[in-house]
Amino acid sequence: MATLAVVAAVMASGCGGAPTTREVTRVPDLRPLTDVEQLRIGDAVQRLIKQCLNRRGFTYWEAARPSLEKSRTLGYVADDVGWARKHGYGSRISAEEDRVRLANPNLVYRKALSEGRRKAYDEALDGGSRAPEITAQTPGGATVRRQMGGCVAEAERKLYGDPEAWFRADKIASNLQPLYVPRVMKDKQFVAALTVWSTCMEHAGHPYKDPGAARQAARERALRDASGRSFAAERRLAVADATCARAASLTAIGKKREAYYVNALRGRYGDALDASHRIQRQAFVRAADIVGPRV
Repeated sequence: MATLAVVAAVMASGCGGAPTTREVTRVPDLRPLTDVEQLRIGDAVQRLIKQCLNRRGFTYWEAARPSLEKSRTLGYVADDVGWARKHGYGSRISAEEDRVRLANPNLVYRKALSEGRRKAYDEALDGGSRAPEITAQTPGGATVRRQMGGCVAEAERKLYGDPEAWFRADKIASNLQPLYVPRVMKDKQFVAALTVWSTCMEHAGHPYKDPGAARQAARERALRDASGRSFAAERRLAVADATCARAASLTAIGKKREAYYVNALRGRYGDALDASHRIQRQAFVRAADIVGPRV
């Protein structure tokens, strides 16, 4: 889908020709970003932070950029059989990410600084303890606070334009799940598809009530047995899970019913949803000029 959707112009005559400016209406693309697009924004934030800290006399290492294959976010339903056959539920990818975080060179670098330089580094990075605070209200009524300053604030300002407006809209859009997920889980169409999935899984020798229960079983087994046998079992279970999800059209039905219940909330939260999607879309366009895509 293009960044801007072009609404077909109404021609004044039956003859072809280029439409005039008045005949073309451009509307913002308000669809949610894909995981791939969101990764690119995150990578751009890292690049901008590095550039900012370098200008202030500090060294900064950007976060690792795993391949797209390893960067995949598993939702409630995972139906990529090929990926499951290779990675199971991604336990080894998660373990690798944990090792990378523990070996973060920025932590080592900061620790080696003198006390005065460390304080200056913290203030340059995110404003330190005296950074200004921004707040937002979640749909559940909670107040979320975040300190925002330094190079982090600069990076987000370059991408999002108004970080405070983005923060407020995002905290609403990203916290709607408690309002619609219970409805999806009780929805007749989704429940019927889930029944098909669980029946399929039982026939495959994996009697679980839902994908969450299957993944939890894989995690518990991994804790009991860290050998290669555990990962092989994880892969077999994940393949059966994905195969049954495809047979039940669980992903398609889940997305359709989720969209239905999210749309039912638009009367109250539509402005925040549209603002969140619009600001994210603008941020992605800017990010695409800063870093290339992952491969």
